[in-house]
Amino acid sequence: MSIALSQPINTLSLEEFLSLPETKPANEYMDGQILQKPMPQGKHSKLQIGFASQINQRAEAARIAYAFTELRCTFGERSIVPDIAVFTWERIPLDSDGEIMDRITIVPDWIIEILSPNQSTFEIIDKISFAIKHGTKLGWLIAPKEKKVLVFQGDRLPETRVGTMPLPILDGFTDWHLTVTDLFSLLTFAPKK
Repeated sequence: MSIALSQPINTLSLEEFLSLPETKPANEYMDGQILQKPMPQGKHSKLQIGFASQINQRAEAARIAYAFTELRCTFGERSIVPDIAVFTWERIPLDSDGEIMDRITIVPDWIIEILSPNQSTFEIIDKISFAIKHGTKLGWLIAPKEKKVLVFQGDRLPETRVGTMPLPILDGFTDWHLTVTDLFSLLTFAPKK
């Protein structure tokens, strides 16, 4: 049985949801409802792949953290698929062979969502806020059209960052000073001047 939805359907239990086959784009389970993520478009895809790669280039060899794209994370009676889920090295869920587990049942340390055209900003803010309430240390909502990033940290109110404003990064990333402008420079294919 395949469910591909753009609107919520009747309530299912989390266990029933997790027994359904995976879909593309992914379905998420929030508050008893199944919601389908939108299909990533150009800017979304470029930022997602480019930024996850930057994180991993800086963090993997030093065993600081690892960024996963489209990784299902199930916790607090929800099952979400962040655009980028970053786990600090010591929190990467491993099996007895030292390999990443297939079923992730803990919150990421850093959750990054990229707003797609026609996507509900409210649903993304709710998803990031939920993760923060359950232990995520840092959340970003990236808005490519506006070239802004909404930053979530602990009990603080979300803060909007633009232009040359610095972006907070997880502890352990030393000597990485990233601005909003730096982040959005990942979108260009033009030669650097």
